[in-house]
Amino acid sequence: MPMNCVSWIVGHLAVREQYYWAIMAQGRVIIPGLYEIAGYDRPASTPPLADMWAAWGEITAAADEYLETLTADMLITTLLWEGKPYRENIGTMLQRNIYHYWYHTGEAAAIRQLLGHADLPEFVGDMSAAAYG
Repeated sequence: MPMNCVSWIVGHLAVREQYYWAIMAQGRVIIPGLYEIAGYDRPASTPPLADMWAAWGEITAAADEYLETLTADMLITTLLWEGKPYRENIGTMLQRNIYHYWYHTGEAAAIRQLLGHADLPEFVGDMSAAAYG
């Protein structure tokens, strides 16, 4: 404290992926107990990085099973949570998840800078091959 550790950040992102795209969308819990380790407003923890990477990989693979089925029309629909429509539609949930990654990616980059890591990734890199227009 007051800073999260990188392994917690990876686990925390996995928590959100699991909540939205595995539990809510598919009714599946991929990694039981992960919320207690890296969930929002839980006590600070420093879980093993290898365990969090493995959890993130397993959860995002399961999430992709659902996300790859989405169509543009589905983005304005809502998932059910506890028998009621969730407060945000699927498109907003997807945006929230992306912004969540941006926030914690910046946090992880700051941690690595403070630790003196070299050769950190650039902000976006070369975009010439993907230029819009």
